Amino acid sequence: MTGCDQLKVFSFAFDEQAETSLPFRDKRLANWPAVYILRNEETKRAYVGESLNVARRVGQHYASEDKKSLRTARGSRESRIVLDSTFNKPAALDLEAFLIQHLAGDGRYELLNRNDGIIDRNYFQRSNYQRRFREEVFRKLREHGVFTRSLEEIENDDLFKLSPYKSLEPSQEHAVKSILHIILRELESERSLGPMVVEGGPGTGKTIIAVFLIKLLMDLAATPADELLDESGRDSEFPEFFIEENRKAIESLLKQGRGIALVVPMQSLRESIQRVFRRIPNLSADMVIDPFAVGKSEEKFSLLVVDESHRLNQRANQTAGTRNKQFAEINQKLFGNTGGWETKTQLDWVTTQSQHQVLLLDRAQSVRPADLPRPILDRLVQVAHEESKHHELISQMRIQGEQAGDYIEYVQRLLSSEPPEPTSFGDYEFKLFDDPGAMHEAIRQRDKEFGLARMAAGFAWPWISRLKGRKTEYDIEIGDYKARWNGRAKDWVDSEGSLEEVGSIHTLQGYDLNYTGVIIGKDLRFDEEAGRLVFDRSNYFDKKGMERNKYYGRDWTQEELLQWVLNIYFVLLTRGRLGTFVYVCDEPLREYMTSLSRTDLHFSDRVSIR
Repeated sequence: MTGCDQLKVFSFAFDEQAETSLPFRDKRLANWPAVYILRNEETKRAYVGESLNVARRVGQHYASEDKKSLRTARGSRESRIVLDSTFNKPAALDLEAFLIQHLAGDGRYELLNRNDGIIDRNYFQRSNYQRRFREEVFRKLREHGVFTRSLEEIENDDLFKLSPYKSLEPSQEHAVKSILHIILRELESERSLGPMVVEGGPGTGKTIIAVFLIKLLMDLAATPADELLDESGRDSEFPEFFIEENRKAIESLLKQGRGIALVVPMQSLRESIQRVFRRIPNLSADMVIDPFAVGKSEEKFSLLVVDESHRLNQRANQTAGTRNKQFAEINQKLFGNTGGWETKTQLDWVTTQSQHQVLLLDRAQSVRPADLPRPILDRLVQVAHEESKHHELISQMRIQGEQAGDYIEYVQRLLSSEPPEPTSFGDYEFKLFDDPGAMHEAIRQRDKEFGLARMAAGFAWPWISRLKGRKTEYDIEIGDYKARWNGRAKDWVDSEGSLEEVGSIHTLQGYDLNYTGVIIGKDLRFDEEAGRLVFDRSNYFDKKGMERNKYYGRDWTQEELLQWVLNIYFVLLTRGRLGTFVYVCDEPLREYMTSLSRTDLHFSDRVSIR
C-alpha cells in the first residue's frame, strides 16, 4: 500500500451523536492512535487533539463547557479526523504538534489549545512521518478547507514564527520551568528578590520564551478544575504545573494591579507580537506594550516580561520631542523625591512599576548610545546569577544546519580583534560579493525560491527618501547600484516593495529571515597599518547613534561608537536562517574578510565596484 492508501481523512459533525457514530465509520476510531480537528466555521474557532480512542475523547469534549463554542448543528461535518494504519502513539503526537503549530500560523481560526508544552521527541522513522505530514496530510487537509495558505506562506509568517505553540529545546525548557518555580515560590513567600534574567545570543529563542511563558501562565490560570484533572496525564512538557494550587496562585497574580504584560522596546517587533496575541485565546494585543506605557501606568503590574531588554533606554535624546518630555515626566513622577531622578532609566521604570520581572537580553545587541549602558547590563546579570535567577540559552534556533553554532562564532570573531580561521559552513550558504547589484539579484532569486529574502545595511548613507518632497530619490548609491531605505518602519519585511528596498537595524532586529544580503558600509573600515577594524565617523548617518548625551554631559569615544557599529553588523549578519550574502564597501575590509573566508568572492558579469 502507498502512503496515500494508508491515510484517511474523515469529516464529521461535532454534535451529541459523534461519540456513538464514529466507531461505525471505522472501528479504529475507538482503538487506534489518530488526530482530530474540532472546528466551527461560524465562530472561527478550532481545537486539535490526539487520542487512542478518538470517539470517546470527542464525546468528552462535547460534554465540556470549554469546547461549547466548537459545537455544530447536527449533520454539519466541519470537523476532521486524520487516521493512518501506520500511526503509532509518537507519530500521532508529532502530527498533533505539527497541526497545532500550522493552524496557529495559518491564522484562519482562533485555536483553543492551551500551552502546556509540545514535546519534541524522536521515534522510529520520524523523518519519514514528518515528510508525509508535509506532503500528504497537509495537502489533504488543505483540500478539505482546513488550511487556506501553503506551507511556505504559513512558515514565513510571524503568526507561525512568534506563535506560543512551540516545542522548546532543553535550555529553553529549563529556563521556563525555573522561572515558573521562582514565581510560585515568591508568590508563596509574598516577596520578590529581583529580576529573573534570560540571556542568549541571536537566534536562541528569547522572544519565543517571552511569548510562551505568558501564554502558559494565562492558560494555567484559566484552565477549569475538571480540565486540570483530566489533562494531568497528557504528554507535554509542563503537566506538573497544571494543579489546582498553582492555578489559584497564578490567578491571584493576574488580579494584582494591572496583571501581566509583555514589554517590547522595538516598535516593529512589538506590533508583530500584538498581531499574534490577537489570535490566541487568553491573550490580547493590549498585553504587549512599550516601556513608556509601563512608566505612565497609574497601577503597578504583577509581572512584566521584557523582551530585548538591552534595547531599554537610558536618559538620552529620544527619536521624538514628545518622548523627551514624557521621559522627564515619568522620571519625576516615579522618582521625584529621590536624588538622581533625572538620570533614571527605563529599566528603573520596569522594576519600580512591577512586583516580578523576567528580562530577556543579549549584551552584544545594544546598537545605540541611548540603549542601556553595558555596566548596567553586566551588573543585572551578575546579581541574577548570584541569586540563582540567571538562565542562559545555548542552542541556536535560527541558523539552520549542523554548523549553525560555527557560523555564529565565526561572525563574532570576524567582528572582533581575534579573527577566525577560514571556515565553511556546510549547508549554510555564506557568500561574499564584489557587486551589490549582483547580490541584490541573488536575494531576489532566493526570495522567489524560499521567500523572506531581504537586503540590509548599516547606517552608512543618509536617509534622503524620507525627507519632504524627496520620496522618489535613492538613499544608497554604490557605483551603478541604487536603492532606498525601508519605506516603512512597521512590518516592513512583509510589506509590498520591501524586496526592492534595504532594511535598517531598527527594522530587522528581533526578526528571522531566510536569506539576508548585508551591505557593510564605509562606517566600518579596516586599518591595514594597525591591522584592526575602525569606525569612520564621516560615513555614519544615524544622528541618534552619535549625538552627545546632554543628561550625562558626555560625548562618545571612537571605541564606543565602533562597538555599537560592530553590534549592528553582528545583528544583521545573523538574521538569515538559510544563508547570508555580504558586500563590503571598504576595499581593505573586503580583502580582509575574503582572506578569512573559505567561500570565493562571488564575481558578477559586471565591472567590479571599488
